[in-house]
Amino acid sequence: MLRILEYSQAQDLARRKAARLAEAERVVAPILEAVRTRGDAAVLEYARKFDGLDTAEVRIRREQLRAARENLPGEFLSAVEVAARNIRDYAVSQLPCERFSEYSAGRMLGHIVRPLDSIGAYIPAGRYPLPSTLLMTAIPAQVAGVRRIAIMCPRPSVEILGVCEILGLDGVYRIGGAQAIAALAYGTESIPRVDRIVGPGNIYVAAAKKLIAGEVGIDFVAGPTEIVIIAAEADPAHIAADLLAQAEHDVDASAILLTTSQPLAAAVAAAVDRQLESLPTAAVARAAIARNSAAIIVQSLEQAVEFSNQLAPEHLSLHDPSLLPLVRNAGSVFLGPFSPEAAGDYASGPNHVLPTSGAARIRGGLSAADFVKVISVQELSPDALRALIPTVATLARAEGLEAHARSVEIRHA
Repeated sequence: MLRILEYSQAQDLARRKAARLAEAERVVAPILEAVRTRGDAAVLEYARKFDGLDTAEVRIRREQLRAARENLPGEFLSAVEVAARNIRDYAVSQLPCERFSEYSAGRMLGHIVRPLDSIGAYIPAGRYPLPSTLLMTAIPAQVAGVRRIAIMCPRPSVEILGVCEILGLDGVYRIGGAQAIAALAYGTESIPRVDRIVGPGNIYVAAAKKLIAGEVGIDFVAGPTEIVIIAAEADPAHIAADLLAQAEHDVDASAILLTTSQPLAAAVAAAVDRQLESLPTAAVARAAIARNSAAIIVQSLEQAVEFSNQLAPEHLSLHDPSLLPLVRNAGSVFLGPFSPEAAGDYASGPNHVLPTSGAARIRGGLSAADFVKVISVQELSPDALRALIPTVATLARAEGLEAHARSVEIRHA
C-alpha cells in the first residue's frame, strides 16, 4: 500500500538512507587491486566467479553480433531505429560550439572542442538486460566523435548484442561488476584503458566507479532510481502507472507523489494496489512502494517544488508546466500529463542515465558534452601583450613568481 503522509511527516524522506557504499567499497577494493596487478588473469577469475563466464574469451566476436542482429524481430528493429534517431538528434544539440573572437584590440580568445579518445559504457544485464542504456551511452559518445567505445555487459541479451551491431560497436566484452570497471580504468593485456567510464550498475559497480575516479573520468556514482511527481489534478491511473514504472526497477527505488489534494492521493493509492495485481514485476514494485514511497499532502504546489528541490530527484514530473521556473535541482524534468518518465527512458530523446541520491544538486544527466573537452585558446598581439604587462607582472611578483613576470617583460624590454 502506498502511504499517504502529511508534509510534516515526510521530512525523513529527505534524509536519504546512507548508501551501503562503504561496505561495497570494502568488497570491491581487492578486486580492483587484483585487476590492476594481474590483468586478464584476475578479470577471468572474477568473471567466472560472479558473471558465470564459461569461456576464456571475454570479447564477443563480430560474427556473434551479426548473428544477434539477424535474429531480432522487425518490431524491435523499428523501435530501435526511432529511439536511436531521437537520442542522436537531441545529443547533437548538446554539443558545445567552438568560438574564437576579439575581446579587445589584439586579444583573441576562444575555445576548441575535441572528443575524448576512448570511453567505456557499462550496460546492466542482471534482473533486466537494458539495450536502452546501450543506446543512451553509446550514441552521445558517437555524436561527440569518440573513436573507441568499449561496452561492458556481464550477460548480454540478444537485443543488447544486436544493438551493438546496429551501432557499429565491436569492442564488446562479456564482463560485469567491479572487474569490468577495473579493466576499463587500468587496462589489461586484452582490454585497453579508457578515458571515461559511464553507465549505471548495481552498488558494487557504483562503489568501483567511486574508488577509481581520478584514475579515470566517470559520469557519477549512481544509487537507486527515484521519481517525484507533482500534481494537483490528474488521472489517478496515470500517476499510479508512473509510480510503478519507477518502483519495478529495484526494491530500493523511490516513487513519491506531492499533491495538494487528499482525494487524489487516496485515488492514486487505490490505483497502485489495483495495478499491482496484474503487474508481472509486482514482487519488486510492491516492496519499493511499501519501503521507500509515499503520497505526500502539501499546502501548495510551490511548497511541493521546494521539497522536490530539497530531494534533488533523478526524475521530476510536473503536471503543471508553469512550475518549471521554480525548479533548481532535478536530473530530468517531464512536463505535462502526456510526458511520462517511461517515454524518456526509451525514446523521446534526452538521456536516461541520470544523477541519483541528491547528485542532481550539482549536475544533470549524461550528455554528448560529457564526451568532449572544451580547450581554451588565446592569441595576443604585441600591443595587447604590452597592455597586460603591468597587470601580469604585478600579480606574479605578489605571488613570488619572478620568472612569470620576466617572461612577459622580456618581450618588450
